[in-house]
Amino acid sequence: MSESPRAEAAPAPDQTAAAAAGGLSTDVIRVVVAKPGLDGHDRGAKVVARALRDAGMEVIYTGLHQTPEQIVEAAIQEDADVVGLSVLSGAHMTLFARVVELLAERDASDIVVFGGGIIPEDDIPELEKLGVARVFTPGATTMEIVSWVREHVHPA
Repeated sequence: MSESPRAEAAPAPDQTAAAAAGGLSTDVIRVVVAKPGLDGHDRGAKVVARALRDAGMEVIYTGLHQTPEQIVEAAIQEDADVVGLSVLSGAHMTLFARVVELLAERDASDIVVFGGGIIPEDDIPELEKLGVARVFTPGATTMEIVSWVREHVHPA
């Protein structure tokens, strides 16, 4: 597997001090943003990734055409606190469910999963039952997404 492209925010002064003191800071939320499946449109995912990065989170964008297995592996390797999935193809029920299932199999259910894209309102309750913490549909603002992540995801 090739290395994932990374977009990182500059560390805050208190994080730099913690690193200099020999300890790692744990107050930065680490986010993996992923495009599962065959969907080839990633502008929205990149906008969300940039907004999260600009809000001070460490963001790893996996790129297009990722399998659920690749996404879960990246989340575990990167010690992610949260995974954001973007699907426009209509395969959200299968792909989101598989990511949640694989996280559970890898004893990583503490990694919060949220999603967005073209997702019918009727599918959202079922996705939530499957373990997707939040689904953002078209019209959600980046400020709304950033605020939700800050309120519902706590760094490890």
